[in-house]
Amino acid sequence: MNSRLIKVILVCSFLLLSGCGPERLSNDLESLAADEATASVSSDLHPNVITSFNPAVKSPQVDASTYLYPTATVIGDVEIGKGVMVGPSASLRGDEGGPIRIGDYSNVQDGVVVHALETQKDGVILKTNMVEKNGKNYAVYIGDNVSLAHQSQVHGPALIENDVFVGMQAFVFKATIGKGCVLEPGCKVIGVTIPTGRYVPAGQVVRTKAEVDKLPFITPDYEYHNLNAKVVEVNKELVEGYKHLSQ
Repeated sequence: MNSRLIKVILVCSFLLLSGCGPERLSNDLESLAADEATASVSSDLHPNVITSFNPAVKSPQVDASTYLYPTATVIGDVEIGKGVMVGPSASLRGDEGGPIRIGDYSNVQDGVVVHALETQKDGVILKTNMVEKNGKNYAVYIGDNVSLAHQSQVHGPALIENDVFVGMQAFVFKATIGKGCVLEPGCKVIGVTIPTGRYVPAGQVVRTKAEVDKLPFITPDYEYHNLNAKVVEVNKELVEGYKHLSQ
């Protein structure tokens, strides 16, 4: 039986057993219907508008196995892969630079922003504002099994390889993050490449190769060495649960 129908039946039964009159019952059912209507509204999916730097209208491409929370916003040239969890108030905006790609089984948590600098102007492709992966150019490329934690920001041009954890309120801009890296909360990575298997300590700003070279390696005794794998599994379950609830 549909979960919303079960809720209506339970509410009606409770109100009748409580001795509520027809007017009270009607008012409460109207309120419940309004709440259910709000909860069932689909996520905010929009095509981009035509501009001098974006002459073609494109709509987001979202795999059917992905879950977008109703208050998430996805605009323009954005591709979201399989089993992705996009949380409340996340913003994936491919209306200036595109394409933006979110890989399979990644998660984009509450308040995350993914955006990019313009990738063309008056019909000329601006490759300096793009990254290359698998022979294709992207404004932002997010790999598979990546966690973008609460309020983090990824601003293109940017490339984040598979199995990376981007911590709460961390910031990535004009940077490449190697496979399996951990960006601890509040750090900022700008204009550099972080090699595979390194972590950036909380709050640290990394802008030069010299700073990159000093970054510590992820070892088995590093306290967050397995954090991303756990976060990915949690979000896979959330996708399944929310998808079931919305049926």
